[in-house]
Parts: sequence; structure tokens; C-alpha cells
Amino acid sequence: MILVRPSEQRGQADHGWLRAKHSFSFADYYDPAEMGWGTLRVINEDRVAPGTGFGRHGHRDMEIVTYILSGSLEHQDSLGNGGIIRRGEVQRMSAGKGILHSEFNPSPNEETHLLQIWIEPAALGTPASYEQQALPVEAMRGRWRLVASPDGADGSTTIGQDARLWASVLSAGQTLVATLGPKRLAYVQVVSGRLELNGQALASGDGAKIADESELRFVAEEEAEILLFDLPPND
Repeated sequence: MILVRPSEQRGQADHGWLRAKHSFSFADYYDPAEMGWGTLRVINEDRVAPGTGFGRHGHRDMEIVTYILSGSLEHQDSLGNGGIIRRGEVQRMSAGKGILHSEFNPSPNEETHLLQIWIEPAALGTPASYEQQALPVEAMRGRWRLVASPDGADGSTTIGQDARLWASVLSAGQTLVATLGPKRLAYVQVVSGRLELNGQALASGDGAKIADESELRFVAEEEAEILLFDLPPND
């Protein structure tokens, strides 16, 4: 089963300094049919205006991955972590028993474009932690690059859930295959470009909920960047 979530059906918000598209219910956008997919709870595509950002606020019991598409983002948190992440890097924050943080676009003239991803953890009340890792675009051209995993395999960032996030950039005409274990769920987010997934057309911003599929075959119609979430079965 592959259920396509067209980009234009996503929730949208325009706060002036922030323009956001929500794949699942978030903040003022609520759709009871779109509350997440398995343990994947949030995919927000955010565009943050220069010199603005998210002031200090708190989270609990969530694995939060920030995937930069362009521009940069400055992070500060109550654990003492701080720094700037850019395209070619990924940030992971395990909120655990509680963390306060802020995220700002430090550029005076360049917009920050990013995906913020929330995955529900396997255990609640764990110690909060933070991690920033290199994610070179060249390392995911024509192949799968592991971005996040429960064991930090292949240099990926570590999350507290039996879930894996993969990324790839395909050239026009390229094919890439992924296999799923029995009863595993999956979700695909098209970052940019156009492609086919098991014969179904997907374009920039589209998503797809996947269940009861053992093989996923991606064929790029033009250069395309994709994220693939391999998720644990529903209880």
C-alpha cells in the first residue's frame, strides 16, 4: 500500500517571518486523518526569514531532527550546546525529560529553508541530548545515505527509536531500490524534483505513507532529493 500525500494538501501557515508547510497536524493546523504515520509525528517544511527565528522554548519526549536545505540555523540550548548548522549537516536533539532551546537564522539577508522532523521515542523520560553531524550532499548522490538510526551506524546521528532515516539525491533516469522488513512501515518525503515510486508519480513536496511493501523502487524523472523513513510496526 502506497498512499500519496500531495504537497498542496499539506497544512500551511504564514507568520511573516516564518512560512511553514505541515505534512501532519501541527500547531493551528489540525486534521484528524493526518496525525502522523507510525512513530513519525512531524515533518514541517520551514522557511525562516533573515535575522529571525524560534525564541527559547521547551520540548519533552521527542526525537527532533533538523535537515537543512539551504541557508543556516543557529542553535542554543539549556544543556550548553550551541552552534550553526548549514546545508551538508544534520542536527539531532533528543528532548527526553526536557530541554529548552532556540533556533535562529543568523544571516542578515539569506532565508533559511529546512525540514524539521519529529519522531516519537521508544522510551520516555530519558536524558536530553544533542548531536550535530556532517551530511555531505555528495555522499548521498545515487545511493542511500543513513542520516539517523538507533545505533549510530555508518556515522549517522543516534535517535532513541527503532527507526532509520535515509536520504538520497538521484540524477535524471537513475533508479534506486530500498527493501523493508516484514510489517515495517515507511514514509517518503520528496524534497525536490520528480520521480516514480513503484510506478506512482511523486513531485517536490509530496509524501507517501507505505505499508505492506517489501521493495520500494525509485526512478528519477529529473534530479530529485528524497527522504525515506523506515519505521517500526504499529503495536
